[in-house]
Amino acid sequence: MPGPEIAIAVNSESDIVLARQKGREMAANLGFDGSDLTIIATAISEVARNIVQYAREGEVFLEPVHENGHRGIHIVARDRGPGIYDVDQAMQDGYSTSRGLGLGLPGAKRLMDEFTIESAAGAGTTVSMWKWVVSDGA
Repeated sequence: MPGPEIAIAVNSESDIVLARQKGREMAANLGFDGSDLTIIATAISEVARNIVQYAREGEVFLEPVHENGHRGIHIVARDRGPGIYDVDQAMQDGYSTSRGLGLGLPGAKRLMDEFTIESAAGAGTTVSMWKWVVSDGA
């Protein structure tokens, strides 16, 4: 049985790795397997890397969820950095303010079943993502 919510402070590359590992571990305990474990770990890496790159520090919260007979994982990445001035633009494939590939947020959204982002200039960013276990009986 998965445990309670886990909070991971994120301010370095090693914290990104830890958040990814803890997320993968929780997901496995929830019944995710195979490619879903990789998908969840990748999405966590993307949002945690954004924290380090743009805000320098923040946290990732991992929480097992059980809703309407479904089980899954809820991931929240939160920082108090500069915020995103244009969320719609940031969610477009290929857009990057860091000369990167621009796949971080849009990629994480595609990987997960549900995705929300709240950001305000000067007030930080909060990304919430959910992935649900698909059972054989569903």
